[in-house]
Amino acid sequence: MYDVIGDIHGCLTEFMLLTEKLGYQWDHHLLIHPEQRMLVFVGDITDRGPASVEMIRIVAHLVEQGLALYVPGNHCNKLYRLLMGHNVQVTHGLETTVQELNRLDSQQREQISAQFIALYRKSPLILYLDQQRLVVCHAGMQEKNLFKPLTRAMKSFALYGDTTGKKDAKGLPERRDWARKYHGDPLIVYGHTPVSRPRWKNHTLNLDTGCVFGGMLSALRYPEMELVAVPSSMPQISDRFRSFPD
Repeated sequence: MYDVIGDIHGCLTEFMLLTEKLGYQWDHHLLIHPEQRMLVFVGDITDRGPASVEMIRIVAHLVEQGLALYVPGNHCNKLYRLLMGHNVQVTHGLETTVQELNRLDSQQREQISAQFIALYRKSPLILYLDQQRLVVCHAGMQEKNLFKPLTRAMKSFALYGDTTGKKDAKGLPERRDWARKYHGDPLIVYGHTPVSRPRWKNHTLNLDTGCVFGGMLSALRYPEMELVAVPSSMPQISDRFRSFPD
């Protein structure tokens, strides 16, 4: 039994409220569910929100203890590359995580950096769960690539979705609606593209309901197929939400 949670982006308060609503309890710094359910994170646990460092601590600890699963998102990938010493632009939300890290003393900063690097390295970009009936990734997956070894193109799709390299009318990266073409049997649960409410399309579910943009933080209880959400405490930025034709 899994509880898949959409993009958190440093929204610790909403994460705590959502896990409480899902029935989890803190036990010696661990989130425990009385029914032994497992949390699954779709990536982008950091950036833009107020508590990215604490979310790193929590998720890394839960995964290390076997109480959660996690797939990295594009923001996770960028933070990982930064911590590994690569030259990346500290923009699009990464600057908020860097500011948090810079407020730590050197020992704390090294510790949290090491935690995140270890978390990222051990985590797959695509999770196949419940005997391959449930697929979890950050941005999406094409039906033709189900169960195949990861290629560079598949990794890019899992992190960024089906991008065109262009900007849309709002100035945001243009993304094709890959879910419209999906007709596979496994349920694909993902995030990455903020929508005003969880979006079901052709046995896929987008759980990124824009918590950091003032929407809500959403989760799927699986296999019950029940959606659970809490409202965001962040200011609403309506032009960050995407809409797709049914």
